[in-house]
Amino acid sequence: MSPRPRALPRRGLLKLAGGMVTAGALMGASGCGLLGGSEDKQGGNAQVEKANLRIGGLPTSELAPLHLAVRNGHFQREGLTVEIINAPDGGTALTSTIGGDYDITFSSYVPIFSAQAKGGTKLKIVADCASSTPNTCMIMASPGGGVHSPQDLAGKKIAISGAGTISELMVKASMKANSVDYSKVQWMPLGFPNMPNALKTDQADAAFVVEPFLTLSARDAGAIPVVDTATGPLEDLPLGGYVSTAKFADENPKTVAAFQRAMDSAVAEAQDRSKIEPLLPQFAKIDKETAAIITLLKMNSRADATRLQRIPRLMLEFGYIRNDVDVASMIVAPPQS
Repeated sequence: MSPRPRALPRRGLLKLAGGMVTAGALMGASGCGLLGGSEDKQGGNAQVEKANLRIGGLPTSELAPLHLAVRNGHFQREGLTVEIINAPDGGTALTSTIGGDYDITFSSYVPIFSAQAKGGTKLKIVADCASSTPNTCMIMASPGGGVHSPQDLAGKKIAISGAGTISELMVKASMKANSVDYSKVQWMPLGFPNMPNALKTDQADAAFVVEPFLTLSARDAGAIPVVDTATGPLEDLPLGGYVSTAKFADENPKTVAAFQRAMDSAVAEAQDRSKIEPLLPQFAKIDKETAAIITLLKMNSRADATRLQRIPRLMLEFGYIRNDVDVASMIVAPPQS
C-alpha cells in the first residue's frame, strides 16, 4: 500500500521553491502567497468555519478550474485560502481524505463510489469536476502491433492506469459495446505519463490514454486510435469530482458552500480557454505547444445525481460493486446564491 502523501510543511515548500518542488505543489504554495492569507491560521473567519483548506489534487488538465480559482482569487473572495497538494492518484488522495490529511479532494468517481459501497466512512460530493468529450479518452494501439479495430483488442495486452479504475471500466464498457470479449485481456497497470513510451516500444499492444498523453502518444509514439471511449454509451460520462467526508461537510457547511461558490465562478471563467491554457504548463507539466492543441474535458461544478448515477450503474454491471449506490444522498446541495 502506498504511503499517504503528506503536504510539505511551509518551511519545506519555501526551501524547495528554487526548483525541486512539483509545479502543482508550487502553485498551491504560491497561491496562498498571492492571496495574502495567513497559512498559520487554522480557524474560521466571519464567512466560514474553516478558512484554510488542504485540497488533494492531481497534475491533470481537468483540475485547471481549481488552480484558476486559487490564481484569480475565487477562493479568496469566499474567505478561503487553499493549498493544493498533489497525490500519486485519485485513490490515494481519497484514502488521505478519509484519514483526515485533506479537507476535500479530487478523485475519479470509481474509487469514490467503491468506498461508499463498502461502508465505513461516508463521503459527500461537494462539486463535480469534469466529464468525457470526444477525443479525450481513447484506446490507442502501438504502431506495429496489428491492432486496428475494437475486435483486434480481444486477448491483447492493454495498459490501464490501474485495476478497478475508471480507465479499466471504460475499456471494458467500450469493448462490450463493440461486442468484443474482454475476459482474456492482459491488463497492464501503468501510469499515464509512461503510456506513450509503452506503445512506442511495444510493451503494450494498446493503452487507454487521456489528454495530454493522447496527443503525446500520437505525436511521439505514432500510436493509432482504435476506440474513442467518450462516444456512444459513454458520451458525457462524469469522470471525477470533489469529495469530503460526511463528517467534514456536516461540521463545516459554510466552508463547503464557499468552496462550491468559488468553483462555480472558476468553472464559468474556465469556459474561456485562454484563461486556463497558460496554467497547464505550470501544474500539469504540459509544454506550451501541447497545451495549445489538446482537447479539454467538459468542465463542470454542479453535481447532478442523474448524470452521476451512471457510474455506479456501470460499476454494478461490470462487478466493481455488489449493490447500487444512492448518489443523490451523497451530494451536498449547492447554495442558492
